[in-house]
Order: sequence, then structure tokens, then C-alpha cells
Amino acid sequence: MSDFRNEKFPVGALYAAGGLIAIALITVGSIRAGLVPAPETAPQARERLKVQPVVAREFTFQDRADGALVVGDPATGQPVMILAPGSNSGFIRGVMRGLMRERMLHQTERSAPVTVTQWADGALTLEDKSTGRIIELGSFGSTNRAAFAQLLVPFMPNQTAQPAPAADAAKGPA
Repeated sequence: MSDFRNEKFPVGALYAAGGLIAIALITVGSIRAGLVPAPETAPQARERLKVQPVVAREFTFQDRADGALVVGDPATGQPVMILAPGSNSGFIRGVMRGLMRERMLHQTERSAPVTVTQWADGALTLEDKSTGRIIELGSFGSTNRAAFAQLLVPFMPNQTAQPAPAADAAKGPA
């Protein structure tokens, strides 16, 4: 068995760790105090570069008694898609659960629509105007991004796909 009682911890490593912590605290403090400009967010970059939306659609999301998630068109009140319980819709459900919690904290209407936008630079965003929250859906990976992108396919310019009837969409995303 080894005896570590006579071993010394490298003091240089402690100084290096302390230095990294100090640099992090100084950097964050400088940004918070306004001494250093904060990094540009994706919406700010799109605004600066004048990136235009390709398509933007509003959707409502409601849980049904049988556990299905109904994605609706607020303009017509008709379902766009029905995500059956147990379907591959966990990411959509998780994002909407987070938005509903935030709406509850802001004491805003839970049934208000959200906007899904496909941008000319390839970005896909979900915006909740009732809370001001914008979620960059590409940040969660291509599979999760595709879960929301499928909502826009029937409305994209130059697409041959037709909107799936609500009964056919009950299977959920592939």
C-alpha cells in the first residue's frame, strides 16, 4: 500500500486554479458592470446582418385528456398536428413545459401562441411574445431542431409537401 503522507500537493496547481477563478470573476464582473461589452446574441446578430425570415408561423400547444399534445393554428383554431402519447415528441413537450412554467412565473396567459421562425441563415427559433423568451432551436442538435422544423414544412416556400391531416399526424414525428 502506498504512503502519501510525505507527498506534497503541487503549489503551482493551486495558484493556477486560483488564477483561473480570479480571471473568470473579473471577466463576469466587468461584463455585468458594463466595462466590457457583452457578446452579441444570435437575435442581435440577425438584426445587425438584416437576416430575413423565410417563414414564421404561430402555433398553440395544448395537452389533451388522453395525453396527446395538440399543435394548433391560432388563426383558424384547427389542429396542425397531434402528437400522440408516447410518440417521439419529448423535445417539443419539454420545451413547451419550460415555456409554460415561465409563463406561470410571469403570470401570463398559458394558451397564448408561440412563433416558430425559419431564418434565411438557416436558424430556427421559437419565440414566446408573452414572456419575451427566444429559443434558438439549433442549439439542441439537428434531431431536436427537426422536431419543430416539421411544423413549418407545409408552409415553406417551394415545398411540395402538403399539410398532414390531424388524424394522420397522430403518429407523431418519425
